Amino acid sequence: MLFNSLQYLAFLPLVFAIYWGVNNKFLKLQNLLLLAASYYFYACWDWRFLFLLVFSTGLDYYTGLKMKDASTVRIKKFWFWLSIGINVGFLGIFKYYNFFAESFAELLSGFGFQANFWTLQVILPVGISFYTFHGLSYVIDIYKNRIEPERNIVDYSLFVSYFPLLVAGPIERATHLLPQIKKRRHFNYDQAIQGVKQIIWGLFKKVVIADNCAFFVNQLFDQPGNYSASELWLGAVLFAFQIYGDFSGYSDIALGTSKLFGIELLKNFNFPYFSKDIADFWRRWHISLSTWFRDYLYIPLGGSQGGKKMRLRNTMIIFLVSGFWHGANWTFIVWGLIHALLFIPLLLSDNNRKHLSDSAYGLKDLPKVLFTFLLVCLAWVFFRADTLSEAGTYISGMFQFHEMSLNLFLKNGKYVLFSGICFISVSFLLYTEWQHIKTSRAEIQLSKVSLLLLLGMIFFMGAFKNQMSFIYFQF
Repeated sequence: MLFNSLQYLAFLPLVFAIYWGVNNKFLKLQNLLLLAASYYFYACWDWRFLFLLVFSTGLDYYTGLKMKDASTVRIKKFWFWLSIGINVGFLGIFKYYNFFAESFAELLSGFGFQANFWTLQVILPVGISFYTFHGLSYVIDIYKNRIEPERNIVDYSLFVSYFPLLVAGPIERATHLLPQIKKRRHFNYDQAIQGVKQIIWGLFKKVVIADNCAFFVNQLFDQPGNYSASELWLGAVLFAFQIYGDFSGYSDIALGTSKLFGIELLKNFNFPYFSKDIADFWRRWHISLSTWFRDYLYIPLGGSQGGKKMRLRNTMIIFLVSGFWHGANWTFIVWGLIHALLFIPLLLSDNNRKHLSDSAYGLKDLPKVLFTFLLVCLAWVFFRADTLSEAGTYISGMFQFHEMSLNLFLKNGKYVLFSGICFISVSFLLYTEWQHIKTSRAEIQLSKVSLLLLLGMIFFMGAFKNQMSFIYFQF
């Protein structure tokens, strides 16, 4: 069930009405309703994978209790590694088995050996990377004695499968979401209005910005040799807007939807294209994933406590794993490697934490922002391309400056140009307002006029004809 579908447009008000129709004294009933709605929401994709979600949930729930009640450290470690192994094993089988099998076969063929490995003919369970990370963080936190295990199976199941975040995040922590699930919630009109505004803003990002950009991006990446350098550069920029509009749009709809039920989710984006360097970009892009890798991989590896060699090693591991998390393809690994190579000079010069605060921007910062955005756009080419060869062809064409033309966009790009200008303008106004008021609520500070304009653009310019899934559903 897509957030930008008529099915969801009917599903959300129905669940909202029943949820608040239940007296808030019956917290257990409200949570049970949300859990049932979440399982229905997930089953709409493919009901067969619902069993995998339920099994993963039950495994981590039971593991948490067994670790807490373990009489020895050895027994506690057994349950811990059993849960980690099964969770990572499922993720590896469904998401990475074919990649490793095919890559190994290609390696053997390079040495003159022919090998035909059995591959899985199944689709990737939607959201498996996200809900697996929910469970992993929960089990790790219990093992490290950071939290107590949850003994209410309904509450824990809702933490894992809460439908606004189930298929594409944000990746929540038990310390943040579970207390809200267990706490009695009262309807808050202002919070609900903020949620509706955020849903509208997210829907605008998705159907007006991302899906209209996709029309051009798909043409350019399918046949890069047919277009000029200027068109390819513009295509890379449009993909940057597409993936941001698509993923942050999903996150906005998720956060806004959750506000309707009185639950606040983690913020996942913080105006990443206003970053002053790559380190700043990664503090603003997919924040829940970046902080997850920081807390559960980078710090356990030693973080920044050792010498520069250890810091370089840990940084390289984090970016390569982050790239591989996004998909079983060498293009994602190279994308992660590029970001690592861009990050390392900042690390070596101790400038990777230079822009921790959101100080006011001036003209002197504009070159930094534009240069960072340019680097990000170049790296996005590898993220978007299907193969390394296609990415190389696209990059090569971007530097054939003897061919300059914008015919593709002059013929068909008026809507994209207009909506893009509106998007950048509204984003800039929101960002400057956020700097002024210093609150994470900036993305929902929209006036009535702005909301009417966005709704009008969604209705008249939204790409509803060929309904597109969200990009991060494939991860």
